[in-house]
Amino acid sequence: MNALVQPATAAATTLAPSAPARAKVVAENVNVHYGEKHALKNVSVNIPERSVMAFIGPSGCGKSTFLRCINRMNDTIPSARVTGRIEIDDLDIYDKSLDVVQLRARVGMVFQKPNPFPKSVYENVAYGPRIHGMARSKTDLDDIVISSLKRASLWEEVKDRLSDPGTRLSGGQQQRLCIARAIAVGPEVILMDEPCSALDPNAAARIEELIDELRQNFTIIIVTHSIKQAARVSQRTAFFHLGSLVEEGPTEMIFTTPQDRRTQDYITGRFG
Repeated sequence: MNALVQPATAAATTLAPSAPARAKVVAENVNVHYGEKHALKNVSVNIPERSVMAFIGPSGCGKSTFLRCINRMNDTIPSARVTGRIEIDDLDIYDKSLDVVQLRARVGMVFQKPNPFPKSVYENVAYGPRIHGMARSKTDLDDIVISSLKRASLWEEVKDRLSDPGTRLSGGQQQRLCIARAIAVGPEVILMDEPCSALDPNAAARIEELIDELRQNFTIIIVTHSIKQAARVSQRTAFFHLGSLVEEGPTEMIFTTPQDRRTQDYITGRFG
């Protein structure tokens, strides 16, 4: 037995091991081409539900490209061609009969730079539920807005400023507003593409705390260039290099006993 991990009591040794978390997102042999460029090569990975998966790797390694596959944002790029299979809860998200608008309601997205709509704080959050017909009355809509702002840890800061433009908030507040906007339509998966890179350290720390809270109810996939951030916020980490998924596993394992030399070299700063 590992000397660092001792059972609390003799009875603890009789406990059955916990079952692995169910896979929320399953990708098999995903390839992405931008014209002649082969940007993503045969990526296969299972992403557990209600957890945080971090994608790490040097710039241009394919991690953001793969992230955009999960809500089909690559569809908006004329030269992009995606092959392979991605399932969410056993549903093939590239099935031709799938409603992409409904997919993007299930899979929210938070971008690198905060991008609130040029509307009030209230309308930023209310926009999605309104267009998806989620509220039958103004009271219902109010409840969704308040709940979303609370879950994004923003309500106490903006409850007296709901009619102010969202663009007047600080950078960190704007990013939390964008998270509230994503939450408001009831997604199951939240994609975050470098959500803290444009923020100061204090604002970034608030977002990291929020990510840890949100994983209790959502599956979160985050792309980050920050090794330390990946170590702090994620339960599993996937390392990408030159368009390939090199290895993936529990975050502690990836950071302490990686199986591939390239992962070790990246983690220890030999390249990147």
